[in-house]
This record gives sequence, C-alpha cells and structure tokens, in this order.
Amino acid sequence: MELKRVVVTGLGAISPLGNNMSETWDGIINGRSGAGPITHFDASKFKTHFACEVKNYDPSKYFDRKEARKHDLYSQYALIAATEAIDDAAMDLEKEDKNRIGVIFATGIGGIHSFEEEVREYKDEEGPHFSPFFIPRIIADMAAGHISIKYGFRGPNFATVSACASSTNALVDAFNYIRLGKANAIVTGGAEAAIAIVGVGGFNALKALSTLNDSPETASRPFSGSRDGFVIGEGAACLILEEMEHALARGAKIYCEVAGGGLSADAYHMTASHPEGLGAKLVMQNALEDAEMKPEDIDYINVHGTSTPVGDISEAKAIKETFGDYAYQLNLSSTKSMTGHLLGAAGALEAAICALSVENDIVPPTINHAEGDEDPEIDYKLNFTFNKAQKKVVRAALSNTFGFGGHNACAIVKKFVK
Repeated sequence: MELKRVVVTGLGAISPLGNNMSETWDGIINGRSGAGPITHFDASKFKTHFACEVKNYDPSKYFDRKEARKHDLYSQYALIAATEAIDDAAMDLEKEDKNRIGVIFATGIGGIHSFEEEVREYKDEEGPHFSPFFIPRIIADMAAGHISIKYGFRGPNFATVSACASSTNALVDAFNYIRLGKANAIVTGGAEAAIAIVGVGGFNALKALSTLNDSPETASRPFSGSRDGFVIGEGAACLILEEMEHALARGAKIYCEVAGGGLSADAYHMTASHPEGLGAKLVMQNALEDAEMKPEDIDYINVHGTSTPVGDISEAKAIKETFGDYAYQLNLSSTKSMTGHLLGAAGALEAAICALSVENDIVPPTINHAEGDEDPEIDYKLNFTFNKAQKKVVRAALSNTFGFGGHNACAIVKKFVK
C-alpha cells in the first residue's frame, strides 16, 4: 500500500521557560535557563535543592475548581499544551470526522503528585479514606483520555510509557497510524510533573540528579567536564500530526513534515546507557532508514544530552559512529541545558523545538559550557552549538530520546515541500 505523508500543523507547550509555545521558543533561542530553587516542597533536606519548574502556574486560569480536582498536575499540563496545539492547528472541529482524530499522549511517571498526596493524607481511624479521583488521577493513560473527552475525539487513544523515550514513542506511533491511513490527525505529545518529594528523593537515591546547589542556573551543562547529573524539569508539549492531503485541503499552516522514526533497545542495564552507544546508534540508523534519508540529509540533532557523566559520552560516540566524518558538519545541541529534563515529556518538547528549528532555520544552543571545562572522553571537534544559537538552513532535524530500561526512540522532521 502507498503510505500517506504526515505533517505537523499545530504546536503547544507549557514548560520551565514559558506557559505557551511562543514563550518557550523565545527562551530556547535566547539561551535562558529555567532552573531555580524548588518551590513545590521544602527541599532543604535533600541533596538537590533546585529544579526546572513551570513558573507562575495558576490552575484557576485554565480550570474551574471542580474540574481541577479531577486532574493530577501532569494531566493539567497535558490539557493546557493540547488545547494550545489544537487551537494552533485551527481545525474546524464541527466539520471534522472525530472518529478519525486520535490522541496518543505519553507520560513516564504519571500522577506522582496525587499518589504522594493521597498516601501522606491516609487515615485509618475508621478504615481507609481515599479520594474517588485517586486512581483516575494517577494512571498514565488519563491525560490522553481527558483530551479525547474534552474534544470528542474517538480515534486511536492510548498512552505510551517508556521512561524518557515515552513521548517520542507516542509521536512515532501517531506518525505510523496516520501514514497507514488509520487516522486523519492525531494529538500527540507528553506531560510530566515529577518534581515531588518522592520524585526528587528517588532520583537523588539513584545519584542521577545534579547537586550543584550553589549554581542551579548553570547546573545542566551537557557535554561539559564538570557535569554531575541531570536537572529535573516538568511540563508538557503537544504536536498535531495530520495527513498531508487532509491538511492541504483545509488550508492548514504546515510547520514541517515528519520524515521517519526509529525505535531500539540497549538490552544492557536498568538505568545506564550502553557505554559504546550501541542502542543509540541503532535507533538513529533505524530512523534514517525509515525516512529513506542519508546521514548527509540531516543538519541538526537535538541530542538526548542529559548532562550525566556516562550518557553524554555514549551519545557522542553513537553520533560519530552513525554519521562518520559528516558528524563534524552537524550542529548538535541539548536544549535540556535550558529546560531541564522533562522525563516522559522531553521527547515531545524537543520534537516541537526541532519543528521550529526547521521552520525558522535556527539551531538552539547548548548553554552553560565554560571554556576549558572539557571531558577528555568527548570529541570537541563535534559542534555542540555551545552557548549561542546559530542561524543555519535546517533541512532536517533529528531528535534523540533514551530512557531507563534501555528504551530508545528517535524522530526526524524535515522542511515541507509539496
């Protein structure tokens, strides 16, 4: 069968850099850090006192009190990003066949705030007391469910959970459903809100988080020698994927085309990436093959680049292995240096950033690198786009996400040419 072409027609986000996509993109290209002291709880007794939180968030601006009670924070973020993206796509939903519009929305952890709150408030004087909203608030599929309920979308509807690869998995699934003719459009993305006592405490126990408490704004420093762990972030991002002919018929604005996606597994370790980047190399190769593209067709890679000692080294090796000598002509950047690591929402936010990079011919920077702060195991002939965005024609961009458990997912977007 002939595969359909898939385009991006809507974007939305709520992130540590802004409460919509425009604010987030402005922060990205201007190299702003979203890190600061944790305000969600008293973190003074923790090893890490800072995070990349969503700023100035007031749920009453988006939900009435009764509705807000139904949603964990991660679902609130998901609905906000999805609403922006759907509005941005400017579909006339009264004229659309909602049986052919789906929602595939990811999270890595789900409703951890609600879980923590409910257990902390547990009382057993007269037996257990739990909110009837407890289970619906914590389960991973509920953001996808709430989006479909709000808009009446009856197409494919589910969540993907593959740790930090979750929302790239969602995007690749959405891409495949549309190109196989199973849907006209799919609302896809990811949401995460894990800056909670158990989230920060758990990642601290793994020694995964940065503890540079004296300098939170510069703590996320991917590919620098002094990096000591990732900075946890929160928020959501959403992309509207649409079948090309359907988008053209309604005169939609098209940001870019989804060219292909790849999946792989490290099959190596519970939390560590393969030291030689074997799974990362394979997922990039799979994505290029799926897109029917050569390495030389890519201009920019939004790397996973979490600022962990082992992960950054293995990803740099994988890029060199995949792209050969051409790797030195690529621009690479880790936007996690600004947003922090949004866990299950990271892939969606970074795919949206890639879409805007392709549209605007701008490569975002990797901030927080100081001259002389090098790691002898990293090849600095690679262009990590340190500290300042670069104007460059971006024909195609590749986005990498790698998750605990060895889950790898990669997506490629390119300039749309009819």
